[in-house]
Amino acid sequence: MIAQIRAGIRDSWAVALGLIPLGLAFGLLVTQMGFAWWWAPIFSLLIYAGSMEFLALNLVTAGVGPVSAAITAFMVNFRHLFYGLTFPRDLVRSGPGRAYSTYALTDESYAIASARHPDSGVQVLTIQGFCQSMWVLSGIVGSLVGVVIPAGIQGMEFALVALFVVLVWETFRNNRDLSLLLISGGLAVVSGGVLMIALSAYFLLLLARHLFPTLDRLLEWRV
Repeated sequence: MIAQIRAGIRDSWAVALGLIPLGLAFGLLVTQMGFAWWWAPIFSLLIYAGSMEFLALNLVTAGVGPVSAAITAFMVNFRHLFYGLTFPRDLVRSGPGRAYSTYALTDESYAIASARHPDSGVQVLTIQGFCQSMWVLSGIVGSLVGVVIPAGIQGMEFALVALFVVLVWETFRNNRDLSLLLISGGLAVVSGGVLMIALSAYFLLLLARHLFPTLDRLLEWRV
């Protein structure tokens, strides 16, 4: 088990460290928007969905009702339905472990699992737990720092975009098929930025490429 925990940390440490500036930015944003510092860990433990946590701050301050907030959260995190199709949660044997793995499925843990291919449930849970620990702890530090710095700092939310860029690059390094990047970017433009439409179309395309090897070879563009 110790070896599997070490393997999980080894696979996820780079991305987990990348979560630190993002968590710091989120913690700073929490206090900059007028929340008490302790709201940062509450958001990170109850929601634990990076982009949704940033959005939740705006929803709360805008007074959005629970139904509208729930619909917004579903739309933002709709992509997780597709993640669950290939995420190796089946390696986790215990019921509580599977429940936590479902709760802690994020873009980061999915990207790590897709690139590193963990071979045990302990390794999967270590990846997810390590990433969440870095996120929660850095959020607490950021919120405490935010208490003592001047209000009005702009641009902290851009850390989320920077993290996604890093995740895309790390995934591309493991599968240098340029067509995946070009097609996903094209779908994002054609869909008008509607995430659900773009992800649904991309999933159907990946399914078609899997079912029809000739199509996959035709579209593949390795560099």
